[in-house]
Amino acid sequence: MTTPMMTTSRISTSADICPLIKHPPVSIIRITYLSFSLPYSPMKTLSDFDFRGKRTFVRVDINSPFDEKTGKIEKSPRVSAHAKTLRELADKGARVIVLAHQGRKGDADCVSLKAHAGYLEKEIGKPVLFINDVCGERAKKAINGLREGEILLLENVRFLEDEKEITSLLPLCDVFVMDGFSVSHRAQASVVGFSSKPAFAGRVMQEEMEALGKVKHPSHPCVFILGGAKPEDSLAMMGHWLKEGKMDYALCGGVLGSMFLLASGTSIGAGEKYLKEKGYTALLPKAKELLVKYNKKIQMPIDVAYAEKGKRKECPAGKLPASASIGDIGKKTLAEWKGILKNARTVVINGPVGIYEEKSFEAGTREILKAIAASTSFSLAGGGHTISAIDKFGIGKAKISYISTAGKALIAFLSGEKLPGVEML
Repeated sequence: MTTPMMTTSRISTSADICPLIKHPPVSIIRITYLSFSLPYSPMKTLSDFDFRGKRTFVRVDINSPFDEKTGKIEKSPRVSAHAKTLRELADKGARVIVLAHQGRKGDADCVSLKAHAGYLEKEIGKPVLFINDVCGERAKKAINGLREGEILLLENVRFLEDEKEITSLLPLCDVFVMDGFSVSHRAQASVVGFSSKPAFAGRVMQEEMEALGKVKHPSHPCVFILGGAKPEDSLAMMGHWLKEGKMDYALCGGVLGSMFLLASGTSIGAGEKYLKEKGYTALLPKAKELLVKYNKKIQMPIDVAYAEKGKRKECPAGKLPASASIGDIGKKTLAEWKGILKNARTVVINGPVGIYEEKSFEAGTREILKAIAASTSFSLAGGGHTISAIDKFGIGKAKISYISTAGKALIAFLSGEKLPGVEML
């Protein structure tokens, strides 16, 4: 599908005379057709507006790991990603005001963004001003004092008693840039509270949506590898994609694989106790329903690996010792799944297929990732543990078409939910 999007090739300068017109007359814009498909209507991006001198509010997601022992923030890869958007806006002469959060209110990691300002400054290569105020008088004064090309990071929006307070900054906002796809599933004021202003997608948002557009309209065969320890997320994705007829195979490992084995009547040893303790047995009716409807598309492990006296052992699924738990997929399953991946045109992986952190059980996840990297298919990898596994096994990130750090927003999107932060654009 060809999708029209506006470029910066202007025929007249009337948009510069009145730069806040959200939908300028078609006569002043040259239309360019791009060959990729988007799951939503075309969004305006940083290429579609003259930001010079405009007070540009940018919602990013630089939520980072927090070491409770040291009380220090560790830099997240998201900092590097959003730095590109902020640098571009500053180079365009915008007066950049950054909105962000860290942690959850009441949790130990809900701390100041002062350290984040330092990380951003190093990545951007320009000074990043910081004010320990979100929307009070000091914040407003700092915003009013910004000059063209300067960047100001406001304090953690989670410090507010009610995030709606941030809309008091609306009179100071000329234009809003939504760059945090990873928070776009939240209908919070820092995400959708500036929707009355001209709104544009930042580069992180743009890249994410372009990648997801290719997944939303996949080339076939379309294969999902679903693992990890959160089967409720995977079930929601599977239900949506199978119903839409867009998923050709679901390769189920991790806790999800164990759950489908149990749903099919196969013994999973001590793993059944784990599922009960976590409350995952409540998901069995849904798993059974999917198995009945889509049995040929749902691939469960045919053999599994477990630990015996500290060593890896393998056995057919259903022959697992009662005291053992599944730690990884077996060699026969791996061979079968690699064959499916070899013929795939679209691949999505969300979650490791085994306990990849342990050497005895790393083989399944490592070899699946290698198979994806060697494939010519369009591939999307998501989930914190998936990304950690890619790093651990030295998988060349350039060999994965797109690596998403969006977390829950990615899950919501792949489950067919509408995202408030995307809908706004």
